[in-house]
Amino acid sequence: MNETARILVIGGGYVGMYTALRLQQKLKHQLRRTADASGRSGSRGSDAFSGVSAATGDPQSGSSGGVEIVVVDPEPYMTYQPFLPEASAGSISPRHVVVPLRRVLQDCRLVIGEAVSIDHPQRVAQVKTLATDEEGTGPIEIPYTELVLAPGSVSRTLPVPGLAEHGIGFKTVEEAIGLRNHVLEQLDIASSTRDPEVRDAALTFVFVGGGYAGVEALAELEDMARYACRYYHNLRAEEMKFLLVEASGRILPEVGEEMGTYALRELRARNIDVRLDTRLDSCENRVAVLSDGSRHPTRTLVWTAGVKPHPVLAAAGLPLNGRARLKCTAQLRVDGVENAWSAGDAASVPDLIARDKGEEDATCAPNAQHAVRQARRLADNIAATLRGEAASDYRHAYAGSVASLGLHKGVAHVYGRKLKGYPAWFMHRAYHLSRIPTFNRKARVLAEWTLAGLFKREIVSLGSLEHPRAEFELAAGGSRRPEKDY
Repeated sequence: MNETARILVIGGGYVGMYTALRLQQKLKHQLRRTADASGRSGSRGSDAFSGVSAATGDPQSGSSGGVEIVVVDPEPYMTYQPFLPEASAGSISPRHVVVPLRRVLQDCRLVIGEAVSIDHPQRVAQVKTLATDEEGTGPIEIPYTELVLAPGSVSRTLPVPGLAEHGIGFKTVEEAIGLRNHVLEQLDIASSTRDPEVRDAALTFVFVGGGYAGVEALAELEDMARYACRYYHNLRAEEMKFLLVEASGRILPEVGEEMGTYALRELRARNIDVRLDTRLDSCENRVAVLSDGSRHPTRTLVWTAGVKPHPVLAAAGLPLNGRARLKCTAQLRVDGVENAWSAGDAASVPDLIARDKGEEDATCAPNAQHAVRQARRLADNIAATLRGEAASDYRHAYAGSVASLGLHKGVAHVYGRKLKGYPAWFMHRAYHLSRIPTFNRKARVLAEWTLAGLFKREIVSLGSLEHPRAEFELAAGGSRRPEKDY
C-alpha cells in the first residue's frame, strides 16, 4: 500500500502560510485523497503522526498515496506586520491585522506548538505543544518527507543594561496593542501627577532603531498621542518629547538616500528628536543613557533595532551562513541537503537579478516583498519535485519600498519613482491592502479606514486587558494588578 508523503512546514508567517496555501492549490487532488483516508482533514490527534513514506530521495515517493501538509507554529494566526504601526495607533482593529490559519489552511493540519529540534537525517522534528507542557510528557515527534523551514525571526537585542527590564518590543500584535495602551497610560499619569520629574518621564518616549519598524511605529504613535492631548485639559502636545536613536548615519535605508533624507526632515519638523550615529548605552532605572552622553528619564523605551534568525535554525544541524541564516540555492533548497527547503528571513537566497548586473554574492533582502514571492516559488518547486519534474529558480526584480510617516504622510521609492507626502501614504495603504491575505481581511481593513475618515480617532486605553483577572483577584482578597516593569 502506498503511504502518505508528509510536507512539514515549520512556521506560519509569510513564508509558512503562503507556502501551505499554495501547496493546497497545487496538490488538491492528493490532499483530498489523504482527507478521505483519514475521515476528515486535521481530525487526528497529535499522537497519530504516522504513515509517512520513506524519504529515499525518490521524488515520486509517496505521491501516489496522497500528500499531507502539516504546519507548526506557536500561534494559530499569521500576523501581517506592516499593519502593526496602524494597529498601535488605533487605525486598524488588532483582530484584522492577523489571519487565522485554521480558516485559511483548511486542507492542512495545524499544530500549535514550537519546533525545538530537527533530526533531518532521520526526517523527524521534535515539537513542544501546549498539551505536552500540561502533560509533562516532553515534545512529540513528527516524521516528515519534505521539510520547509520558515520560522521567521526574533527580535535582536544587545546586552544593554536595563533593556530586558524596561524595553518594549514591536514585533507582535500583542506588543503593538500593549504599546498603544502604555502610551495612553503615560498621558494619564502625566495629567494627574504633581511631580514634575514623573510628568517629564511619562511624556518622554524613546525609540531605538531607525528602520521600517522604528520609524513607522514612532510616527504613528506620535500622531495618535498629539491628537489625544486635545482631550487632556492640562497637557499640550509641545510638552511631549519623542526621541529616535539610530546607530548608523541615516534612517529608512530601504527607500533610498533622497527619500530617507526627506523622512528625516519631516520627522524633525514635527519636533521629533532624531539622533544619528548614536547608540543606547543603558536604560537602567528608567533613564536612557546615549552614547553622545545625554541622559533622558523615560517610562517608555521601544526597541526596534533589528531582528535575528530563529534559534531553531541552529538546532536543525543544517548549513548556515555567517549571519546564522540557512544557505539556500536559487531553487530555495537548503544547499547540499535533500528534501529540505527554506525562504524568507530564515534563508540566504541568491539574488539572481542583482548577480546578472555584476553584484557578486548578492542575496535577497529578508523582507515581505521577497518572502511572499519566494513562498509561491517554493511551493511550486515542492509540487514539481513530488511529480518528478524539475524545480525552477527564484527570480524577482526588487520593486521598491514604501513607508508611512503617520496619517496622510509617507515616503516611497517604487520602480524608480520617488513619492512623498500624501501620494506616498496612499500608495503605502493601497499596496499593503492588496497584499494582506484573504478578501475577508481586505474588506474589513478597508471598512475600518473608511469609518476612520468619517469619525474621530479612538483614544481609549484598554490596559486592563493585559491583566484580565486583576479585578476578580482583588474581589477575592488578593492585591492590585502587578506593576509593569516598563
